[in-house]
This record gives sequence, C-alpha cells and structure tokens, in this order.
Amino acid sequence: MTALLFPVPTVEEVQWYFTGTRWGPAVFILGYAALTLTPVPKNVLSIGAGVVFGAAGGVGVVVVAALLGASAAFWLGRWLGREAVENYTGARVGRLDEVLRRRGVGAVVGVRLVPVLPFTAINYLAGLTSVAWWPYLLGTALGILPGTVSYVTLGAFGRQFGWQVQAAAAVLGLLILAGLVVAVRKRRKGAERV
Repeated sequence: MTALLFPVPTVEEVQWYFTGTRWGPAVFILGYAALTLTPVPKNVLSIGAGVVFGAAGGVGVVVVAALLGASAAFWLGRWLGREAVENYTGARVGRLDEVLRRRGVGAVVGVRLVPVLPFTAINYLAGLTSVAWWPYLLGTALGILPGTVSYVTLGAFGRQFGWQVQAAAAVLGLLILAGLVVAVRKRRKGAERV
C-alpha cells in the first residue's frame, strides 16, 4: 500500500541518502541495531548494506550495527532477568548457559557460525547466562563475519554475477549445511535418550 502512495526510491537514491550525507551511515547503523532487537531477518539488511555501501563498507557497517544491537539485547536480557526471557524462549536458556560456561568464546563463535538458533534469540539468551560481555562480544564478532561477508558480498556484487557472488553463495551454502548437520545430530541424540 505504501508503494502505491509514495514513490519507491531507486537504488541510486538510497545509496545517495546513506553515503552522500554525513548522517547516512549512522542512521543505517542505528536502524540495523534497533531491528536486531526484533526477529526481523538481518540477512536482508546485510544484503542491503552491500548494495548501498559496497563490499568493504557494507561489512564494516553491518559488523558495527550487529555488535551494537547484539550488545543492547545482551544487556536487555540481563536487565529483564532469566525468568522474563524464558517465557519467550523456553528452556533453551539453561542449555545455552551450560555450553557457554564450559566453552566461552568458542561456544559463542560456534552458535553464531551454525545458524541453529535465531540471531535475536541468541542475543537475549546470552544475557541470561554466566558468560561475560567481552567474550560474548568477541565471539559474536568472529562468528558473524563469514555470514556477514557473504550476505554483504551478495548485495554488493549481486547484479554482476561474478566470482564474488559465487563465493558468497558457496559460503552461505556451507553454513546452511553445517546447521543442518548439527540439527540432525542433535535430533538423533535426543531420540537416543528416549
């Protein structure tokens, strides 16, 4: 309906708004960070960052925005407390707390690399666990890089189907495959316990 009432800007107009003004990148970062607090798919925003800022600039903007949003959700989870968030997420908090307690940064990297849990849920859940903020932030930064680079690259080079898009698609495919392997193993392990 909005598209009928208001003209849809061209890619060039959107690029100018975010890169041709002093506040454009900050507006994008704050908007992305705010949406990180909600279950909106961040991959679409990352692709958009690639279209608007290019590959290198897009990765930088997305990493800053994602870490800002992930930190806000982490601290919001701490502030709300475990009981309030468990109403939203179920029993996942206890399991995640145990894994993070034992493996720290490596566990955060693993949870981020293998997209088994939604990004937003991980952010809130991590705030309810015993993991400290710095290891969480470092693990998040390392864990989101492959997916971020892939999605931003798709946005930056998607209109010219070159090696960059093929490499980005291959990395995304591997991440999805790894997620499926983990999910199947987890399901089999759960079936063996019954």
